[in-house]
Amino acid sequence: MDMKKRIHLELRNRTPSDVKELVLDNCRSNEGKIEGLTDEFEELEFLSTINVGLTSVSNLPKLNKLKKLELSDNRISGGLDVLAEKCPNLTHLNLSGNKMKDLSTIEPLKKLETLKSLDLFNCEVTNLNDYRDNVFKLLPQLTYLDGYDKDDKEAPDSDAEAYVEGLDDDDDSDEVDEEEEEDEDEDAPPRKEEDDDDEEGEEEEEEDLSGEEEEEELDGKESDEDNEEEERGLKRKRDLDEEAEEEEDD
Repeated sequence: MDMKKRIHLELRNRTPSDVKELVLDNCRSNEGKIEGLTDEFEELEFLSTINVGLTSVSNLPKLNKLKKLELSDNRISGGLDVLAEKCPNLTHLNLSGNKMKDLSTIEPLKKLETLKSLDLFNCEVTNLNDYRDNVFKLLPQLTYLDGYDKDDKEAPDSDAEAYVEGLDDDDDSDEVDEEEEEDEDEDAPPRKEEDDDDEEGEEEEEEDLSGEEEEEELDGKESDEDNEEEERGLKRKRDLDEEAEEEEDD
């Protein structure tokens, strides 16, 4: 598959300005040059063109936001001066497995002021005497060369794969958060306290109702007793009146 077609497939119905990473590994570049990549990829931060047969990077478009560039396992032997113009903010550059033979081929990288990591594995230049010391002197802005700093301490993120994984993690973080929330909801125990509160409330309502019924029964009994007392009083009065009338007649 040639590089133009591969770029078209990688877009996946996106516009070039939406793309932050582009992986074109193992496709075919005609005449050893980059094809199909334009200035429209203005948001591109990571570009990987491993083993695509490149002999030159002269066709790179202007990519101001590009930070990591993978060019390993190609046939590049020079012409790196264009990188400072086309990718001025580059921080990581991998040229492993290319045709770099001497320090003069990498000297143009001095203009990349933000370059922190450079990989030259399996390049002939690594066979030179005092190779590491000379590269660090030539490129003082470098922190890591071939994955290690001046004190031979390994870089925490020395390869492009770690960078790609970081981008993927950012994209998937929202989905992971949603899944965790769903798992927490499924594993959560039943909310017993609320259920207990509801049951207690129902019992209190029942007690209130029973109390009201008892009061109503008591009130009814008291009213009946009052009526009986009134009737007894009236009867007593009638009896007294009748006795008084009989006495008068006598």
